[in-house]
Amino acid sequence: MPSVVDYPLVLARLESQGLHCNYHNSGAFGFNDSASSNVLAWIGPDDATIRESARPLVRRVGQPYPLTLAVLALHLWRDHLGVGPAWVMPMSHWAFELDHGHRDWMPAALRGIGIDPEPLASLNNAAAIQFEWTESPAFERFVEQLLTHLKGSDFAMAFPGRNVLCTIHHHQQLWWMTTDPNLLVAAEALAAHSLVI
Repeated sequence: MPSVVDYPLVLARLESQGLHCNYHNSGAFGFNDSASSNVLAWIGPDDATIRESARPLVRRVGQPYPLTLAVLALHLWRDHLGVGPAWVMPMSHWAFELDHGHRDWMPAALRGIGIDPEPLASLNNAAAIQFEWTESPAFERFVEQLLTHLKGSDFAMAFPGRNVLCTIHHHQQLWWMTTDPNLLVAAEALAAHSLVI
C-alpha cells in the first residue's frame, strides 16, 4: 500500500541530490544548475497557452489522454528509472488541495489508493505519497485521476536517487526535466509509440 513521506524527509533527500525547492514547503523542485537539465513535455489536447519557444519540447500523445499519460509515466519509471520509489506531491500544499483546490474529488482519489486524506488536510506542506514498484497499479490510477481532474493547480513527481522531475500539469500534460539525456531519448520514443498503440 502507498505511504506518506513527511516533508522534511522529502526536502532533505531531494536537496541531497542537487535539487532545490522553488517555493517554501512546496513540491515545486528544480535543478540547482538548470542549464544542465533537459526538458520534454508529453501533452494530450493541443494547448494554445504553451509559449512558441517551448513548442519544440512538446510531444503529443494518443487518446484517452489521462490514461495514456499515466501508462507512459509508469513505463518510464518501470523501464528506465529502476526499482526505486516514485513520489507524487502537490506543487502547493495538501491543505490547499484538499480544501479550496480539489475537495470535491481528491479525498476519494486518495482513499482509492489506500491513503487517508484526513491527516493530509491540515498539512501546509507537500509531503509525498510514496509508491513502491510493486504498487504500480495504484501509481497509474492516481496519476490518471490527477490528469483527469486537476483544475488550476499542478502536482509533481520525483524519483529519489534519480535526477528527474515531472510536473503533472492541469492541462493534461507531463513536463519532464532531467540531467540525463538518455532518459529524454526514452521519453521521446515512448511518446511516439503512444500515437500508434
